Amino acid sequence: MCGIVGLHLRDPQLYPQLGRLLETMLCQVVERGPDSAGVAVYGDRRRVPEGHAAVSVLSREREALRAIPGAVVTEAGDTVVVAAPVEPAELVAAVRAADPAATVIGAGHDLAVYKGIGHPRTLAETYDLVHAQGWQGLAHTRMATESAVTPQGCHPFSVGPDQCLVHNGSFANHATIRRELAAAGHVFDSENDSEVAARFVADRLAQGEDLDKALRLLCERFDGFYTLLVTSGDGFAVVRDAIACKPAIIAETDAYVAMASEFRALAGLPGIAEARLYEPDPERVYHWTREGMAL
Repeated sequence: MCGIVGLHLRDPQLYPQLGRLLETMLCQVVERGPDSAGVAVYGDRRRVPEGHAAVSVLSREREALRAIPGAVVTEAGDTVVVAAPVEPAELVAAVRAADPAATVIGAGHDLAVYKGIGHPRTLAETYDLVHAQGWQGLAHTRMATESAVTPQGCHPFSVGPDQCLVHNGSFANHATIRRELAAAGHVFDSENDSEVAARFVADRLAQGEDLDKALRLLCERFDGFYTLLVTSGDGFAVVRDAIACKPAIIAETDAYVAMASEFRALAGLPGIAEARLYEPDPERVYHWTREGMAL
């Protein structure tokens, strides 16, 4: 019974309000997952300055991270966001060299990821979410069922460049797919079944498939109950299982696309009274890009 919220802004005038709107949405699904909370924000120039890449990391060696040349370091509870004017892969390598025991929880040109255990409202304050700006964000509150409550096991799972996945539900055959991905060279950071889905999607995207095709393949391979919200540097997608067991509602206006596990998380959005509201159909991928929508 986890809680998912996400917001994809079409109107640049709303970009300064992204964090405030996302925090309001997050705090309306706290009861669905009091164990922990994770957030991903796209385009927050406080954390990822123009011309920089960013790596979000769980690390105890914070002084070593500050010593990375050109690094801009932000601490937010368990999470440290390291930005530098280099490519993401180069910065990930520098972070791993500075702290070999660190867990990288997100990397890209436009993305900051925060994870932590504790009450979601408290964590939102720790992340300074209310002041975040940008064009897209998602958040997750977790009621743990498949793995331990640790920062590594929190959502979102970001295992490809500028990619994130959050999940409400459980996968029955995740162990089989985990073994297949591990045999292909993928390394896992947690025992969470949702990480398997994230690495499956990242693998398909790395092979050149688009987000829509990757999620259609996920529906073919994964058994279980799920609502997924998946984001990329250009996309925002929602898909549910074949019987739509887990709740989801979408709101669309000219200014934004929003998704949440419950309507009350959408009720405070601007223009919600005029929004198109609907529940996504089973096994249909709803996919929006910064240029429009692809069904």
